[in-house]
Amino acid sequence: MKVSFFTLGCKVNLFETQALEQLAQARGHEIVDKDADAVIINTCTVTSVSDHKNIRAFHRLRKDNPRAVIAACGCFAQTDPERVRATGEVDLVCGTGNRAEVIALCEAAVQGKAVSYTVAEEERYEVLPAGVPRGRTRALLKIEDGCNNFCTYCIIPYARGRVRSLTPAQAKQETARLEQQGVHEIVLTGIEIASYGRDLKPAVSLVDLLCNLLPAHPKMRFRLGSLDPRVVDAEFCSRLADFSNLARHFHLSLQSGCDSVLERMGRKYTAEEYYQAVERIREVFPDASITTDLIVGFPGETEEEFETTLAFLERCKFAAVHVFPFSVREGTRAAKLPGQLAQQTKAARAERAKAVAQQLSEAYRKGFMGSKLTVLPEHRTAGFWAAHGTYGFPIYIEEDERVRKNSPVTVRLEDLHRDGLCGKIL
Repeated sequence: MKVSFFTLGCKVNLFETQALEQLAQARGHEIVDKDADAVIINTCTVTSVSDHKNIRAFHRLRKDNPRAVIAACGCFAQTDPERVRATGEVDLVCGTGNRAEVIALCEAAVQGKAVSYTVAEEERYEVLPAGVPRGRTRALLKIEDGCNNFCTYCIIPYARGRVRSLTPAQAKQETARLEQQGVHEIVLTGIEIASYGRDLKPAVSLVDLLCNLLPAHPKMRFRLGSLDPRVVDAEFCSRLADFSNLARHFHLSLQSGCDSVLERMGRKYTAEEYYQAVERIREVFPDASITTDLIVGFPGETEEEFETTLAFLERCKFAAVHVFPFSVREGTRAAKLPGQLAQQTKAARAERAKAVAQQLSEAYRKGFMGSKLTVLPEHRTAGFWAAHGTYGFPIYIEEDERVRKNSPVTVRLEDLHRDGLCGKIL
């Protein structure tokens, strides 16, 4: 069977698609980009815009693959399976649980067998094999699924269920396997990795897992996915301080720098508590990249509240800020909150926040100019090799015969370029 995959959404979805590709190949199937017998779409539902992107993808993939079996899995398929079926383009709707079963269902459907599947919430952690993207030596490892936070704007706990974790032994086993395959860096990802291990018996924490993996694989660099700032306490920083193979990049989820907006969002920290997490990181890792996400134009957000957030961005001196205008997501409490702002207002605030974010990013990166950094070249782009080091920004190296893909090289950082810095080979 020839199988193609299409992924929308986050790194967790990307990890799961890579796992499904491995499972398909293990069953003797060929991964293709076109002329597929089966097409598996991993869907996203984080916003209403995401839902529309899914539906457009269904129509486009059916047009491109008129005779293929098309299967939809992921968050949109989980939360609104009837809407997926109503498009008339999808043969199988599988949700977020029992991903490994998707391949078997496609096999049966391609053979003309009648197939039915009932979407249900997954109650256990489904262990899937971590995959290595073709041509890359950075890999994702999902260590957690689900979320118990129920922020007012977020549908994901309904799509992913409650927190479920990969055991430390399984994480160590997957890490060892990836290292044997030549992986140089692993990004630990999940829906809410700050909650890692709370469901295990006995319970373990994210820092417990890191203190298990980091010394066992000293040549492997580990990078953390998005973190709730509440996990960054004094113990977290002190226990990780001496590990040079932990990437100096911490993505702390913010969403707003104003306490009254954070409260309406259902976030469980104040701006000052968030700032204390930033200060703890900088005390132990002075040059770390601290990046974040921001939602502007949340229901009821006043100009004063927005200005408070802009000032907070400058106070934190973020290395990068991903800015999103609030998008109404049906099925969440925020969709029913009073004070919904006009799209024009949300867009204007997003542009203002992005301008501040750009200034902060440039100021942070300029601090590295003239320094040396060992980086890993990954792929070519417009006359450059794109590479990553321990920080949160890319390094661009002019094409040079001395550069080898996935072979570490030391460079001097000389100038700003795109979202990163230019590096000259030493």
